[in-house]
Amino acid sequence: MSDKKMTSSRRHHLKSLVLQIAFELIEVEKKEAVQEKANFMAELPALDLSGDQTALVEMLKKLAQSIDKVDEERYDAESKVTKADKEIEDLRMKVVEIQGMKKPALKKVRMSADAMLQALLGTKHKASMDFRANLKEVKKEVKEEVGICVETYKAENHSTRVLCPKCVLSFVEKGSVISYFILYL
Repeated sequence: MSDKKMTSSRRHHLKSLVLQIAFELIEVEKKEAVQEKANFMAELPALDLSGDQTALVEMLKKLAQSIDKVDEERYDAESKVTKADKEIEDLRMKVVEIQGMKKPALKKVRMSADAMLQALLGTKHKASMDFRANLKEVKKEVKEEVGICVETYKAENHSTRVLCPKCVLSFVEKGSVISYFILYL
């Protein structure tokens, strides 16, 4: 189509033409339907009305029996269909139970401890999480300290403050403390 827009009068004129053509087609279809009905009725043989009332009653009974039979078959077919639908629905539910629900992929969100607590407890609670306050204090206790004598290379018990005199002199002369020896005076 072109890039130009159609004017409203032109659009209205085209709509009216389309509606006229559609109306004419519908009229033709109605005439054809009436003609087909007349042709079909002309092809049917004439009714045989030369029977007595008992024959008419017999024919009506046969028609009623055939209608009942068709209704029973329809009911049986409907019951089979509903039973099959129930079985299909049960099987679908079992499949869903076996597969389980798939967890959606969650976004990774960085959140501080305070923000997490606020999200969990709601905006009413304004508590801060101080994890360092919950830490235990560890007191260092020296129960027994064992060192090695520099001269004799024997183990010494430093907690009893018994040191080899040569070791004490070596500590004092050097003026430094070795980490695994503790000097008690």
